[in-house]
Amino acid sequence: MQQQISVITLGVRDLSRSRHFYVDGFGWTPVFGNDEIAFYQMNGFVFGTWLTHALEDDMRREGLLRPGAFSLAHNVANRDDVQPLIDRLARFGGTVLRPADAPVHGGFRGYVADPDDHAWEIAWNPAWPVDSEGHVRFGV
Repeated sequence: MQQQISVITLGVRDLSRSRHFYVDGFGWTPVFGNDEIAFYQMNGFVFGTWLTHALEDDMRREGLLRPGAFSLAHNVANRDDVQPLIDRLARFGGTVLRPADAPVHGGFRGYVADPDDHAWEIAWNPAWPVDSEGHVRFGV
């Protein structure tokens, strides 16, 4: 079986507020949207934000969806890009969870939560290069 992820979808309470964070904060462009969902074409997969009640209905898991037990990561190409992106995301509805700092294992990172409390690590790691198309490679 192929080792890949096709779609990651997060449940959101307010799609307009979510779009503001992802479109204006990250600068991403939706490839599809309606009153319940927005999809963003990423580098190799699709990222979606869907009204929580509709996602729960689709999954038949009413009342079980809540953020907090995971984090997503957005790696940047340069160390100096980490804190400015965290600050930008905070201006567009995010909450800074951890300002950028250097962890003991190397690199530079901080955390911001989107308006629905989904945690995003904003990171730079010299051993994980990001190419011009935004693909990151695990390296040691």
